[in-house]
Amino acid sequence: MNAIRTFLKKHDRLWQSLRFVKHWITDGRQEAVRVINEHKEELRIREELYRKTLLTEEEKTSQQNTTFPDPVQFSILVPLYNTPETYLIQMLDSVKNQTYPNWELCLADGSDEAHAYVQRICQDEAAKDPRIRYQKLKTNEGISGNTNRCIRMATGDWYALFDHDDLLHPSALFEMMKVISAGPADLIYTDENTFSETPKDAFNPHFKPDYAPDNLRANNYICHFTAFRKELLEKAGGGFRPEFDGSQDHDLILRLTEQAEHIVHIPKILYYWRAHKGSTAEAIQAKPYVIEAGKKAVQAHLDRLNLKGTAEDGPVPSMYRLKYELTSTPLVSILIPNKDHRDDLKRCIDSIKTKTTYPNYEIIVIENNSTEPETFAYYETLKQDPKIKVITYDKPFNYSAVNNVGAGAAEGEQLLLLNNDTEVLSPDWIQEMLMYAQREDVGAVGAKLYYPDGTIQHAGIGIGIKMLAGHWHKNFPKDHPGYFGRLTYAQNVSAVTAACMMVPAKVYKALGGLDESFSVVFNDVDLCLRIREAGYLIVWTPWAELTHYESKSRGSDEDTPEKKAFFVKETNRFQRKWNKTLTEGDPYYNPNLTREKEDFSPR
Repeated sequence: MNAIRTFLKKHDRLWQSLRFVKHWITDGRQEAVRVINEHKEELRIREELYRKTLLTEEEKTSQQNTTFPDPVQFSILVPLYNTPETYLIQMLDSVKNQTYPNWELCLADGSDEAHAYVQRICQDEAAKDPRIRYQKLKTNEGISGNTNRCIRMATGDWYALFDHDDLLHPSALFEMMKVISAGPADLIYTDENTFSETPKDAFNPHFKPDYAPDNLRANNYICHFTAFRKELLEKAGGGFRPEFDGSQDHDLILRLTEQAEHIVHIPKILYYWRAHKGSTAEAIQAKPYVIEAGKKAVQAHLDRLNLKGTAEDGPVPSMYRLKYELTSTPLVSILIPNKDHRDDLKRCIDSIKTKTTYPNYEIIVIENNSTEPETFAYYETLKQDPKIKVITYDKPFNYSAVNNVGAGAAEGEQLLLLNNDTEVLSPDWIQEMLMYAQREDVGAVGAKLYYPDGTIQHAGIGIGIKMLAGHWHKNFPKDHPGYFGRLTYAQNVSAVTAACMMVPAKVYKALGGLDESFSVVFNDVDLCLRIREAGYLIVWTPWAELTHYESKSRGSDEDTPEKKAFFVKETNRFQRKWNKTLTEGDPYYNPNLTREKEDFSPR
């Protein structure tokens, strides 16, 4: 066992012996060897990611010699407090090594007398480089107060936020200047990685989505590295606010994004977040006040936007569940296409009737060429319920046309497209979807769907995955937090499945409903892309949960020659129609992530 511990400690401090020993005891030597091999593969991926971030001498020289037409000055804001000497020196070096030279480093130091070396080192560096501006504070004013002191020192066009124990990639400012030069931009952020000793051992790359307001309310995913125009800060009400210390950056970024017109994400790792004992990067539990401050920041944001709701604790610390008040209780029309499969339909409708707590709904079953007598007998029982209508579409199966006929018969302000092979799990599923669908900026809302074995079937659809469109986190365990917690909070996505999709009736009708040229597949993705094209957001929420007995009603898309021909035809049509979107990629799925799988692994 000592040899095992030595191996794990040598290669990765996060992989201590406990996990290995557990496998050794419970699963035997073969499983333990498998764990070691998996770990070796993780190390290989980390080394490859690090190698890709390295600048060659040619690249470094090229960047240093690049002349921009209107170069801006970056004021890098660093609040100091008892910074460990090694961390301080490394941080300073990472700024001095920037390939873009037009910067100033603003250091406000609230360190105590026991850490007098901070002043000595900073003053020595400032004497050697006039771009380094240092101020020793009489008292420590906290992270917000110290950063505000940095802002008062700053003379640059853009402000950039930098923590005293972290590191910048040498190209960080150069890449931001490229974005500014290409324009327009008033707030820029990058991807980041977490490290312990040096960037070479960075172990947790965060490949982020482009700007997504619902994500940001639930989780400060923007975080590092962020830069913004001086004027934008003034519009947002000025600097940091001490009452949000711990999540002061979340509060500021929410205020900045409220005012920003052009938010740009650079999908490159340009920031290294140091994890050490007591740091937020190491464990959020090390700073429990951060969680409460984050909820306060989100609540203040909701209040400013007059969004009636609250931020509550989510399953993952510092990631929040938003609970919006319903502004009204409109009629929700649940559209369920059906052909035979009486037992599936009954299970679906029974789950709606027995579990749903939202009172104002109607169910419209769209009968499509059933042949079994028991199906029609069941319809007769359904008709006795004033909340349920059964209408008929007697043409050949066309999923889009069936739903469009149902939408034409619906009286509700909200349409809820639902497959007959689903079963409601969460009683407040309609409220959880409606709280987003009621917003004027939202055009569709999707739910969290499970396979019968409890693994995930649907948690949002990514464009370009599996060639065309794939389900994020497919087959993940039910309670898995997902990539950086993305299975635990409501977020913006490019598409959701029509197996359970709520769409405001006015949006559905304005866009002409589902495109009937997509009779079998891609009709829901196509609708979602048109919704986004019209300027609406699409939201996926993990708090509306259903089981989806997928494809029971129709079988596989390719289990007969006829279905295979339909699939190929509609696949080709989708590729032609959305070629530009497929080429550009999904704004909510980072280009550094794989397109071959649905698990958010590095590309």
